[in-house]
Amino acid sequence: MTMKRYNVGIIGYGAAAASHIAAINATSLAHVTSVCSSRKLEPATLASRHGCHLNCFQDIADFLSQPELHAVSICSLPQLHACHAVAAAQAGKHLILEQPIALNHEDCQAVRDAVTASNLKTCVGFRYRFSNQLRAIKAFLDRGLLGRIHYGEVDYYRGLGPWFRQYQWLQKKESGGTSLLAAGCHALDALLFFMGPDVQSASCYTTHSLNRDFARFEYPTSSVTILKFRDGRVGKVGSVLDAQQPFYFRVHLIGSEGTILDNKFYSTQLGALDKAQWSEFAVKLAEEDAPESSYQRQFETFFDALSRGEDMPLTSLKDALLTHEIVFAAERSAQRHEHGAK
Repeated sequence: MTMKRYNVGIIGYGAAAASHIAAINATSLAHVTSVCSSRKLEPATLASRHGCHLNCFQDIADFLSQPELHAVSICSLPQLHACHAVAAAQAGKHLILEQPIALNHEDCQAVRDAVTASNLKTCVGFRYRFSNQLRAIKAFLDRGLLGRIHYGEVDYYRGLGPWFRQYQWLQKKESGGTSLLAAGCHALDALLFFMGPDVQSASCYTTHSLNRDFARFEYPTSSVTILKFRDGRVGKVGSVLDAQQPFYFRVHLIGSEGTILDNKFYSTQLGALDKAQWSEFAVKLAEEDAPESSYQRQFETFFDALSRGEDMPLTSLKDALLTHEIVFAAERSAQRHEHGAK
């Protein structure tokens, strides 16, 4: 068996951790060797579940003191991401960090400062940039087949009620934060992936469902954010956590030479296409792409870049901080609108 170059530890053990373990172990350069959780975990149980031996820790200092540990994947509760990231960076460990990086601007800056001081490489979990659908769309755009996009929409529609595994912490303001931070940030990040990060302003309004399945949420579960780009283009992001429907990651991009709607397209640049009907990409939609698949592509890219001493493309901490700053700007707008309505 080929020895893998990087040993990775996981902080936090829940749904995200299970996906990270499978995806990291499927890469060619890294494997997971240890897990740190506030709960007592049994190595034999984890070995049976994940097919590999994992050293188990409850004390994070002991976990981070492992000299053979090269990188840490942070899958803890969102309100703990920043403190865990800072601790891991101070211990000299490269970082894989689930989104959100933190729930506020100040904690995001603390993570940035710790990473910069230790000269580490980073990867933030905006995995949809590595989904087959978004990769196909980006390749289409990079070839100029839509011309200049002047209007774009990316929306996150999902019902995250009591049946959802992460519901117990997601519903709380201290851990879920807002609709955008909890999940809609993926849609906003995808829009920036397509249209670029040069945003001039963000205006956001929030609302919520009256269905009792979502009554325990401590923050508005639906929001719409309008982005104005510095060059005059406009984008819209819907973040809806109380939708009574299957998960839908909606993409609608309109350019001077064509349009993309999810996995359908029309372009004036492709010869004799019939404008009266759509052509299609032969790819899975983002919501159909298993998390482990997009994570594996993302983590393979991260460890390959790490092996060459280069920054992670597309989802480094620097890239992800741009998305977070726009999320925070949208949240400030929503608060102003809410206060103005009272």
